[in-house]
Amino acid sequence: MPEANVIDPIALEISWNGLRSIADECFLTIMRSAFSTNIKERHDHSTAIADARGRLIVQAENALPIHLASMAGLMTRILAQYGETIAPDDIFIGNDPHVAGGTHLPDINLAIPVFGDGRLVGFVANIVHHADVGGAAIGSMSGGLDEIYKEGLRIPIVRLFSRGVLQDDMMRLLLLNMRLPEERKGDLNAQIAAARLGERRLRELMAASGPGYVEEVFDQIVERTNRRMRDAISRLPDGEYAFADVMDDDGAGTEDIRINLVIRKSGERIVFDFEGTDAQVPGNFNLTFNATQSAVCFSLKALLDPEVPNNQGIFDAVELVAPLGSFVNCVSPAAVALRANTCQRVVDVVIGALARALPARAIGAANGANTSAVFAGIDPRTRRQYVYLETLGGGMGARATKDGKDGVQVNITNTSNLPVEAIELEYPLRVEEYALVEDSGGAGTFRGGLGIRRTIRPVGHECEFNGVGERFRHRPWGIFGGDAGKAGRFVIRDRSGGERRLAPKASGIRLRPDMAAVMETPGAGGYGPPRDRDEALLAADLESGKFTPEFVAASYPNPAREAPGGRPGGDRSLPEPCEECSR
Repeated sequence: MPEANVIDPIALEISWNGLRSIADECFLTIMRSAFSTNIKERHDHSTAIADARGRLIVQAENALPIHLASMAGLMTRILAQYGETIAPDDIFIGNDPHVAGGTHLPDINLAIPVFGDGRLVGFVANIVHHADVGGAAIGSMSGGLDEIYKEGLRIPIVRLFSRGVLQDDMMRLLLLNMRLPEERKGDLNAQIAAARLGERRLRELMAASGPGYVEEVFDQIVERTNRRMRDAISRLPDGEYAFADVMDDDGAGTEDIRINLVIRKSGERIVFDFEGTDAQVPGNFNLTFNATQSAVCFSLKALLDPEVPNNQGIFDAVELVAPLGSFVNCVSPAAVALRANTCQRVVDVVIGALARALPARAIGAANGANTSAVFAGIDPRTRRQYVYLETLGGGMGARATKDGKDGVQVNITNTSNLPVEAIELEYPLRVEEYALVEDSGGAGTFRGGLGIRRTIRPVGHECEFNGVGERFRHRPWGIFGGDAGKAGRFVIRDRSGGERRLAPKASGIRLRPDMAAVMETPGAGGYGPPRDRDEALLAADLESGKFTPEFVAASYPNPAREAPGGRPGGDRSLPEPCEECSR
């Protein structure tokens, strides 16, 4: 075995890829054995490996960035609560944002310890977003819930397995408090299988190389990631960067919730200071500290070094100031179910702050909405309850050299849009339309991406619809003179084509077979002055049918009549960066 601190780069790269292969295999195991479409089709889950100190070492390639700090939080709580009593074949479970390191209740965390030569070497962990974990609303994700007790079953860090033995009373307690218990059990069993597989693979690696070598690999991965991240930070111009943005509302009466950020950078040190951000709100859009940490670390990685590995080394390179009790560092019993929407807005704020320093990397505001929809009812074919949950993609912001992508998940989410065939096969629902929203991408030298329109009707029964949208009032801003993208909306449509617009946080809506729910997600902001768009690109926009002649004529004036210029913040209705964003 190589001596400590002398692992050569080639051996370290091979070992790191071996660990990543373990995490990837665990990810595929969950995807292929889960019961719910949210996992097997949308891939709303993550897997990772941590060391004996709880530091995140490797995350699966297709894992979700928003889960990054959540799994690290789980490890910290396990070690603090159980310490020396952790034993081989234990499996720990937890989901609570306030006491178990989670970020919202539907994300259930599992972790299994891995031992070598009689000592704890690390953990294999995973997170799955369960389609329902109980609570006041079907799907556990409705807007307007004003305390965490209404959002579902709160699970502290507990042993689900003790030395390999299932704690059956614990499993029964969990399933009794969740809708669709058979589906929940199937997804939990997929998590258990993946955890055990990862533990076995890591022991195989230790058998070949020795626990000491694996521990040294862990240290080297974190150290080199941290060094690489700090090197990238050092190349950012020293100074102070500021930006602010607002959320539409919290679904419980609070509007225009401000997220304020000042970034201070000097040498290798960077501080993200959220002082001036609004206090936590009654509605369920609040962030715990680790959710904010995930969004900040993702943003910095995306802007400075997209290829750097996701692990503790990134956390250690960033300082975060988030006032306790604020919207971005809430305290119990704050409701947090819809925290992904707020994480998306934190990403926008970081990009807005650093836009002038990194114009080639910054993009216009993306759909940033994480628009969610839940359909639930009794399937007339089986007389059994169903819950269909989906978070829909939308427009990606325009870039310095390219248009934004259409109809995609952006930033801290990494899930897929459900195929129409999967929806109609598994649920008594008909997808009548699945299309891009025309004219929804903000105009610019490069235009923003388009949002998605999905129209769904219940078949042979009545169902309940719950929808949550952001960027439904405050449009995704453009950058360097680009225009804002189109806002999203929810509509109920009857057979005659008549429409009734719903609130952005709509819950308990009854849908009959003669009614359909129309979900339109936001587009994204453009980059650069529209007058500078290439005529060939405009012709392609028209030919594709994504943009109407009326939109193009109104948004792209004759360049000969315009003066040069442009600056970030094409949508004047949104907060703009201060005039001296960098000094």
